[in-house]
Amino acid sequence: MLIDSHCHLDRLDLKPYDKDFDRFMDHAREERIAHMLCPGINLETYPRVRALAESYPDEISAAVGVHPNDCKGMEISTEQLLAYGREERVVAIGETGLDYFRSEGELDWQRARFRQHIQVAKALGKPLIVHSRAAKEDTLKIWAEEGAAEIGGVLHCFAEDWDMAQRALEMNLYISFSGIVTFKNAPEIQEVAAKVPEDRFLIETDSPYLAPVPFRGKPNYPIYVRHVAEKVAELRGVSFERVAEVSARNFYDLFTLAAVPA
Repeated sequence: MLIDSHCHLDRLDLKPYDKDFDRFMDHAREERIAHMLCPGINLETYPRVRALAESYPDEISAAVGVHPNDCKGMEISTEQLLAYGREERVVAIGETGLDYFRSEGELDWQRARFRQHIQVAKALGKPLIVHSRAAKEDTLKIWAEEGAAEIGGVLHCFAEDWDMAQRALEMNLYISFSGIVTFKNAPEIQEVAAKVPEDRFLIETDSPYLAPVPFRGKPNYPIYVRHVAEKVAELRGVSFERVAEVSARNFYDLFTLAAVPA
């Protein structure tokens, strides 16, 4: 049993499945993908995320939020975010966070949005899915200032170093590894994958982006989470089965979901 803790199912390239999402789901079941969490990235596409989670309640969960790089769509109000966050299939708030790599100029709006998402998550008692790129210090600073450790969350698609991982773990954050951990030019991330405590890591694809080796540069799919698990197992010196079991248990613990029997 494998869990893809972060995948944008509403953005998958379904051409290999004749544009039929049901066929994709059949393939995911064949590959023993037990559950997938689909985070929203803006208001415009959230209804599609919700619809997928409602159509496959045992296999897909949703999160709602506005991605830090999204600056052209509708700005979400606190009232809207609270309302969406209360929906039955929503298990987390996000993805949210900071991205100083792709966004330029004055980024106070990005920091304010991150704080807004944290405050909503605290009000709802739901964890956060955090995106952080080239914004290590501000991400952790805002997390601490807003008291987000109270509800916890996950640094998804982790792309930093052991120093950030240690500090994040102390602040009640999990660490999630994507296909980047399979890249040859990712020694710092591989170090974190080897060191992070067993009860504090997740695995993901972030599909359709960042496909793992041997599919790097091609469209990514949740079925490729197996390659992430295999690499993490290699780095930790444990079996693939152990990584699959532990990462699944951590996922269900963080998002307070009941595991569906395989």
